[in-house]
Amino acid sequence: MQILQTPPPDRHSPAEDLHAIVIGAVLVALGIQFLRASDLITGQVAGLALIASKPTGLSFGAVFFVMNLPFYVLALSTLGLRFTIKSLSAAGLMAVLADSIPLVVHLDPVHPAIGATVFGILAGMGLLSLFRHGATLGGFGIVALWLQDTRGWRAGQIQLAVDAAIFTMALLYFSIEQVIWSLMGAVILNMILTINHRRDRYIARS
Repeated sequence: MQILQTPPPDRHSPAEDLHAIVIGAVLVALGIQFLRASDLITGQVAGLALIASKPTGLSFGAVFFVMNLPFYVLALSTLGLRFTIKSLSAAGLMAVLADSIPLVVHLDPVHPAIGATVFGILAGMGLLSLFRHGATLGGFGIVALWLQDTRGWRAGQIQLAVDAAIFTMALLYFSIEQVIWSLMGAVILNMILTINHRRDRYIARS
């Protein structure tokens, strides 16, 4: 496994990083609410957490955070302490918000087309905010950013490939209609990242 060499100079101040982390976590947490309201799933660790939380009765936020822990070991060894701390902070805040928002905001059932579209836009912009400030929500996003920095592969395309595999497996447990609408949301999310988060413009770790 290739280890990243000397970190690039910081592009953002701690206050700017905090601002981006809060915005990113809020946008993704709001996107999760639309996903729930339309009874859809998503890819990545967030999707696995949504699936696991339904039969177990555990909160999405708790399951999401615990599932992410192994990925932070990779982050610490390959992307550095600063990246890991910022990502842990973003994931923790998003997990708390995702469980707290339904206590104060209630969404009526949403058509899957609307739910998938709004989720994709909100989560895509939220992750973009995090990526540009050297953070992510963990999971496969860490692997995607590491490969982008070391191999030049685009993070959005990597995550889209992972999503495709997850949604293929989801066909064993969910209806084709649910999976198709859910996949649309993931495509919107990852296209936002692919188009807007380019290695020649932004470096994953800052």
